[in-house]
Amino acid sequence: MFAAVNSFFALVCAALTAGAMFGLWLALHDGRLPASFYVAQQQQLIRRLNTPMPLLGATTIVLTLVGAWLAVGERSRLALLLTSAGCFAVAGLITRLAKQPINAVVRTWAIEAPPLHWEQVRDKWWRWHVRRTLFGIAGLGALVAATLLAAASN
Repeated sequence: MFAAVNSFFALVCAALTAGAMFGLWLALHDGRLPASFYVAQQQQLIRRLNTPMPLLGATTIVLTLVGAWLAVGERSRLALLLTSAGCFAVAGLITRLAKQPINAVVRTWAIEAPPLHWEQVRDKWWRWHVRRTLFGIAGLGALVAATLLAAASN
């Protein structure tokens, strides 16, 4: 029963994490926003997501690793769970090492007067966001596959 409850919460956390990444991709992929609107939007997103998203991602990794520990005797499922945890870990590292430093810079910008190089910073953030989103979706996919594999074997 513990394994099923853990799988449920791992899936929910992974879906929320990857869904938030994908939602940002949908909302922000248009590079034609005026500078002041872009800065205001980014600063709001940073304020709202900078704390809960890393916590949600870390929870996803921990729950997935607990699932892997519980699946030690199931080679294929274990591999999928470790792949999932690895993908979410890479997404977390991208957030921490690439995106948060950019966010720290964007937070200092005046909405009415963004720096001249704002588009270069935006594009760099975007490239890292696309990579992070791909890892998040891959992590969710591996976790779903591991869950389906467990259900099929029961």
